[in-house]
Amino acid sequence: MTTVIRIKETDNVAVAVRDIAAGEQPLPGLTALDPIPQAHKIALTDIPAGGEIIRYGVVLGYAKDRIPAGSWINEHMLTLPQSPSVDDMPWGTNLVRTEDLPDPPRTTWMGYRNKTGPAGTRNLLGIVTTVQCAAGVLKAAAERIRAELLPKYPNVDGVVAVTHPYGCGVAIKAREAHIPIRAVANVIRHPNFGGEVMVVGLGCEKLTYDMVLPPEDITPDNVLTLQDYAGHDAMMEAILAMADRKLQKLNERVREELPLSELLIGMQCGGSDAFSGITANPSAGYAADMLVKGGATVLFSEVTEVRDGVHMLAARCTGPEVRDKLAAEMRWYDAYLDAGGVDRDANPTPGNKKGGLANIVEKAMGSIAKSGTSPIVEVLSPAEKPTRHGLIFAATPASDIVCGPSQVASGIGLQVFMTGRGTPYGLDIAPVIKVCSRSEMKEHWFDMIDISAGAVATGEKTIADVGTEIFNFILDVAEGVKQPYSDQYGFHNDMCIFNPAPIT
Repeated sequence: MTTVIRIKETDNVAVAVRDIAAGEQPLPGLTALDPIPQAHKIALTDIPAGGEIIRYGVVLGYAKDRIPAGSWINEHMLTLPQSPSVDDMPWGTNLVRTEDLPDPPRTTWMGYRNKTGPAGTRNLLGIVTTVQCAAGVLKAAAERIRAELLPKYPNVDGVVAVTHPYGCGVAIKAREAHIPIRAVANVIRHPNFGGEVMVVGLGCEKLTYDMVLPPEDITPDNVLTLQDYAGHDAMMEAILAMADRKLQKLNERVREELPLSELLIGMQCGGSDAFSGITANPSAGYAADMLVKGGATVLFSEVTEVRDGVHMLAARCTGPEVRDKLAAEMRWYDAYLDAGGVDRDANPTPGNKKGGLANIVEKAMGSIAKSGTSPIVEVLSPAEKPTRHGLIFAATPASDIVCGPSQVASGIGLQVFMTGRGTPYGLDIAPVIKVCSRSEMKEHWFDMIDISAGAVATGEKTIADVGTEIFNFILDVAEGVKQPYSDQYGFHNDMCIFNPAPIT
C-alpha cells in the first residue's frame, strides 16, 4: 500500500496516506524523524532555512528554519510567499480542446424546462422575503403550506421559504449594495421555482419591490405586504391563498428529456484537507470535464482559494475579456480584504490545518483541481447569472455558507461539495452532493457522505473511476431519481447573502 503521495517530480515534500511513526521508512532511504499525522507533509530532502517548500510543483512557502529530510512539516514552519500579480497575465496558453475532454456516459437528463435559462432539477414553491423582519412570519406560513396545501399537489417537491439577513438597517445605495440586491433578485427567479414569483415584504424596509422585480411583476398575484393586513389570521390567510394559486400552476410541471446544455451545476469545497487536492477535487474536476464536453455549464468559485493560482486560471481563459474580468475580481477582493485588515491567509481554518494544509497557497492548489481542465469561458461577479455554456469562474467568498447562496443566485440547480474534514452543510433550493477525500471520513460519516474518493489515495480506484461515479450521481440527483443525504435529513443552511456594503 502507498504510504506517501508526491504530486510532482519537483516536489520536495510528500503527503502521508496514513499516520507514519517516527523511525518508519515511508520511502527507500527516507526515515521519518517525527511522527507524521495522516495528510500531513514529510520533507523528502534537506531544506535549508529560507529554502522553498514545494508541493504540486508550486512554492507553498519558505522554511523559517532548516528542515532535515524526514521531518514533519506543519503550518508553523513556513513563511507565506507573495501573492502572484494579476497584471498582464498571459491568457489562453493552456486551452484543452473540447474533443480531448473525457466523454460523458450520458448526454441527456430528465429536468423541468423553463421558458428561459437553465432547467430545474426540482419543482419547488419558492417564497422570497425582501427583509429579515418578515422571516418569522414566512417560516410559520411555510409550515402551514407544507401541512395544509402541499398534499393536494403531488407534482410539487416542496416549499422553500427564502429568508435572509438583508433588506433594512443597511446602506441601500452604498457602492457595493448592488451585490446583495442582485442576489435577492436572481434567487426570486431561480430555475427550481418554475417561473412562479412569490415575494413577501413587510412594508417599511429599504429593499423595495422595484429593486428586485421588473414593473410588470409587481402585482397582487406576486407580492404581498404584511403591514397591509389586520392581524395574524388575515396575514396567514393571504399568504396561504397566494401559495395555493402558485401551487396549482407548479403542479402542472412535468420532467422532460433535455440536453445537458440545460443543466447548470456548482462545484464547491469546504472542510478541506491535504487529500482534497489529490482525490475528491480532481475527481469532481473529471466529472466537470465530462459535463462541459456534454454541453452543460459548471461554476466553480471561492476567490481566496484560487488567488494563488490565478495565473493558472488565466492560462485557461478563452479570451482577453475573460482574463480581464478574472483580474478585476481578484483586485476587488484584494482591496476588500485589505480594508478589513487581513490577508488571504486568514482563510484556512483550524480544521484545514489539522488536515495537513499549511497555508492558503496549499489550499488554493487543491481547490482549483475541482475545476477540471476545461477552458474558462466566462467570469461572473458575485450572484451574477451566466450568459455562456461551459466552465465558468463565479467569484464568491470562500465561506461555505456564503459561496453556496451566491452560486444559487447564479442559478445552479445542484451543487457538488467536496470535503476532507466533514460538514453537514446543505441548501434547500438546490440539492447538495457530498464527496469526501478520505476513506476514513466515509467510514465515520457513512450515512452523511454520498461518495468517497478515498480509494484514489490508496490506488484502489482512479480519478476517472470516481469522476465517472460523481457524474452519474449528479444526473441521478438532478433527475430526482436519487436524493443526497443532506436532503434526506433536511440539513439546509440559512440563506447567507454576501453583503460587503455597510450596515447602518
